[in-house]
Amino acid sequence: MEPLSHRGLPRLSWIDTLYSNFNYGAEDYDAEGNEEPKALPEGSETMPYIDESPTMSPQLSARGQESGDGVSPTPADGLSTGGERDAGKGLEMRKLVLSGFLASEEIYINQLEALLLPMKPLKATATTSQPVLTLQQIETIFYKIQDIYEIHKEFYDNLCPKVQQWDSNITMGHLFQKLELKVKGPKDSKESHTSVTMEALLYKPIDRVTRSTLVLHDLLKHTPSDHPDYPLLQDALRISQNFLSSINEDIDPRRTAVTTPKGETRQLIKDGFLVELSEGSRKLRHVFLFTDVLLCAKLKKTAVGKHQQYDCKWYVPLADLVFPSPEESEHCPQVHVIPDHELEDMKMKISAIKSEVQKEKANKGQSRAIERLKKKMFENEFWLLLNSPAIPFRIHNRNGKSYLFLLSSDYERSEWREAIQKLQKKDLQAFVLSSVELQVLTGSCFKLRTVHNIPVTSNKDDDESPGLYGFLHVIVHSAKGFKQSANLYCTLEVDSFGYFVSKAKTRVFRDTTEPQWNEEFEIELEGSQSLRILCYEKCYDKTKLNKDNNEIVDKIMGKGQIQLDPQAVQTKNWHMDVIEMNGIKVEFSMKFTSRDMSLKRTPSKKQTGVFGVKISVVTKRERSKVPYIVRQCIEEVEKRGIEEVGIYRISGVATDIQALKAVFDANNKDILVMLSDMDINAIAGTLKLYFRELPEPLLTDRLYPAFMEGIALSDPAAKENCMMHLLRSLPDPNLITFLFLLEHLKRVAEKEPINKMSLHNLATVFGPTLLRPSEGESKGHLTLASDIWSHDVMAQVQVLLYYLQHPPISFTELKRNTLYFSTDV
Repeated sequence: MEPLSHRGLPRLSWIDTLYSNFNYGAEDYDAEGNEEPKALPEGSETMPYIDESPTMSPQLSARGQESGDGVSPTPADGLSTGGERDAGKGLEMRKLVLSGFLASEEIYINQLEALLLPMKPLKATATTSQPVLTLQQIETIFYKIQDIYEIHKEFYDNLCPKVQQWDSNITMGHLFQKLELKVKGPKDSKESHTSVTMEALLYKPIDRVTRSTLVLHDLLKHTPSDHPDYPLLQDALRISQNFLSSINEDIDPRRTAVTTPKGETRQLIKDGFLVELSEGSRKLRHVFLFTDVLLCAKLKKTAVGKHQQYDCKWYVPLADLVFPSPEESEHCPQVHVIPDHELEDMKMKISAIKSEVQKEKANKGQSRAIERLKKKMFENEFWLLLNSPAIPFRIHNRNGKSYLFLLSSDYERSEWREAIQKLQKKDLQAFVLSSVELQVLTGSCFKLRTVHNIPVTSNKDDDESPGLYGFLHVIVHSAKGFKQSANLYCTLEVDSFGYFVSKAKTRVFRDTTEPQWNEEFEIELEGSQSLRILCYEKCYDKTKLNKDNNEIVDKIMGKGQIQLDPQAVQTKNWHMDVIEMNGIKVEFSMKFTSRDMSLKRTPSKKQTGVFGVKISVVTKRERSKVPYIVRQCIEEVEKRGIEEVGIYRISGVATDIQALKAVFDANNKDILVMLSDMDINAIAGTLKLYFRELPEPLLTDRLYPAFMEGIALSDPAAKENCMMHLLRSLPDPNLITFLFLLEHLKRVAEKEPINKMSLHNLATVFGPTLLRPSEGESKGHLTLASDIWSHDVMAQVQVLLYYLQHPPISFTELKRNTLYFSTDV
């Protein structure tokens, strides 16, 4: 069905407001993460022309609400809610929900009949010499009303007997599917700007879709997941929501504006959640950029039943807004950066909760338990969202104070800056808003906002794509379109846990308009859905130092983003693409390897090399205690990479790593020369690859279950005995190599203030590499490939961390102090 708003009626901006009720979490927390009382939308204000009949329950539509499952205000007052509601009462609720909807459907059919009454005489006059309306205008105003009437009449006639002769196993999802699909008609006519009366009636067809969406939410809530109708209702809801989304996308941009008391139009250009550093602490704010003003707000705490509103924290007219250059920005208190290991710990907790939620769902656990877990997951993700950003974005009011936001990505900073600067090119006047004007502007934010949900993964529906887990291989080839020579490089970002993080960086190609990088990177994906490429001009001017983070600010030349489509990416072949950005074209290729495929330990077919060959074979051939490759890579890292920020965590160029792998496998005489010339991250990557490709882990398949049990012991003395005994049980080449690597990693961690690599960071990088079982042994130990932070991975990290935190362990002392207990491991 063509939305009637497209036929010249006022646009349905209220649909956006109504549809915003389908969100999870954003309104239940204030910006500091405290729970707020839930507020029911005021019907007349947010949803004009919606029948106030029994099942109209927007509160039910909020996705996966954390607490207080709402129930439609039907006569079933005595029914319990949430996990207490048993299947019988749920099915009784289904009947009540449907009865209410059927009654309103009958009213709606009568209203459609009322619309058809004036249509016939109007059509009759259209062919006369004095028509009231032309045929085209009648077609526009009464667009497909006859069809809509027949569709709903058929739906009513099919549903009515099912409700009257009620059976608990009855299915009606297919009827809703049919209804929604038929209503989704073609969009085949041009805009018309005819002004008509009967506005309320003409809103009805779209209103019924919003209404049936709410009813479908209610039905799903009261339908057991194993009921045959459950998947049918899910499909119907998906169709309905997609239709509403398409209407929202088609809304005229003029309706995203608010009129000031002086009669001026102020349009919303961009909005989103940002972390503000206010009075020394991090606060989550909703920031709104209008055509002439930037407004920073947070949701007010409101009493139940009150319409939710934003509270303005501050605003800056764009005419007064300036971005202080790094050297101009006043010195501010040092931003407290959360250590990486705390962020990684939180990711592990979130993934552990995710696994519990999946188990509960698989075992058809209580909905109350699932809601409790989801609430905990939201709280943890909210903490991560608040504490992970570290890139400063300062805004200054030339007549007053400065404000500091912290972003997780340079991409966002550049987006906000560019959007503001574009508006500032217009002739803007400075102004001061009166309290009434500020109230009107802030009051409009709730209805105009385009971003409704706090960007965390727990806000996603179960049927939404979980994103990709595994490794994305990206080759950044070249770029064209630069007007003058510059020192150029690219960075790659992917989304992870709701925000974007920088994952790789090409080398700087100096003084060129056509850089040819041809560098390959392996990027770990954690539920990622998008890849971003940013192109920078390198700045070597030391005076451009940013006081907020002591980094020289390089100039962004262009930026672009593409969606990671699982179907397109998950092929064995490279997929070539181009991102266009500000007239610059960056050419790149990518391919994806799922986590389970990339983590397979496959022995090398050629036993003459070192990669994929047992460590005992290599040390015997070399007549060495520690493989040559391990000694050389560690020596080079300690010589010139120990102070490199993110050493072992930053991805090296994959083509460099493969070149090093080839020379080590061939035992080439030029190894040392090549090592001294090679980028240090490629050398660190080669060492990690060597341990990852061992046919069995360095700490062996045989001992893996015992390491998992040992690390779980709570008595310190028992744990110490067990963990040391396990080391003694390793073959000598494995043990000597492990101790050699252990001491190196401790030396790297001593430089943590410079290289930002703590013992915990290093354990996170190397734990799974040194312990993950080989393919044959792993079936009993590995959980979902999509779960990077599975229980096993957490335990692998903890094992390595235990040894890294242990006082120095000597091979001879270890072998001498054999304890008197069973050697059966």
